[in-house]
Amino acid sequence: MKTLLIDAPGKFSYGDKPVPVPAAGEVLLRVRRLGFCGSDLATFRGGNPLVSYPRIPGHEIAATIAAVSEGVPASFTAGQEVTVMPYTTCGKCSSCRQKRFNACRHNQTLGVQQDGAFTDFITARWEKLVPSQGLGLRELALVEPLAVGFHAVARGRVTAADIVLVFGCGMIGLGAIAAAGIHRGATVIAVDIEDNKLAVAQKAGATHVINSRTENLHERLLALTDGHGPGVAIEAVGNPATFTAAVDEVCFAGRVVYIGYAKAPVSYETKYFVMKELDIMGSRNSTPEDFRDVVAMLTSGRYPVADTVTRTVPFSEAGQALAEWSANPGAITKIHVEL
Repeated sequence: MKTLLIDAPGKFSYGDKPVPVPAAGEVLLRVRRLGFCGSDLATFRGGNPLVSYPRIPGHEIAATIAAVSEGVPASFTAGQEVTVMPYTTCGKCSSCRQKRFNACRHNQTLGVQQDGAFTDFITARWEKLVPSQGLGLRELALVEPLAVGFHAVARGRVTAADIVLVFGCGMIGLGAIAAAGIHRGATVIAVDIEDNKLAVAQKAGATHVINSRTENLHERLLALTDGHGPGVAIEAVGNPATFTAAVDEVCFAGRVVYIGYAKAPVSYETKYFVMKELDIMGSRNSTPEDFRDVVAMLTSGRYPVADTVTRTVPFSEAGQALAEWSANPGAITKIHVEL
């Protein structure tokens, strides 16, 4: 079966591998549609510290069950369309003992620490499957990245009474915007440097948008929050400037949630940690509840799917599409690949 490999930073190739055989409790999945994740882009650029090469990328999955093995519940049958929670859990580390399985110390995400889904068939434990609930393949392949943003909003304890600042309107940021705005009814302020991405953010639930390259971020935020600053700041860029801006701009007694990895060391004015008595949190991966919430939102039709998927290509063009995304990241929100 065909595979896409990232062989080294800036290099990709196509290969072949045998069709896997599902073990007891696993299903064989025919991969139908995949999304390229920001982590795949980082792998291609050589900036993902969790990856060794060569690596088969891919963990934003829409698939059809091809076969089931012994031990799989009867509710999963051949021909059923599903998406996959692409994380592993050891069940023994401190995170798992607290039932925070998404932050497992020994997690092996598909396409990152282990080979992913850019191939014809993969196997998966039945517990990792999320049924389509009537969603199409395009929507199914969006569930995982949106769920990462949903988890950040859950970590931030966002309610309808909050004003939420989201830095970054890429795929993960859009998930946070939709979770806070569409799902929880909060007022959302989206910040980016690309007007095209801010336009999508408005459709995804942002009440206000700010282009921080052309507008004064601090002054706009004060004007929009009666001089207080937002109650919750979510960083979905991975830039040292937005890491510090989250702490600077959030209100006193506010909450800061970090999803992205900063690409360089970050220097803080740490007095704000104490003066504002901030809750500062990391957010990693997502939970089954986040997946269910995203499926429910997509089923409602309230999320702008067509505006989010910037480009769809056949498998034969997947590697070139990844290279073109690397060359011009501002023009792309999400690339989907059809198999």
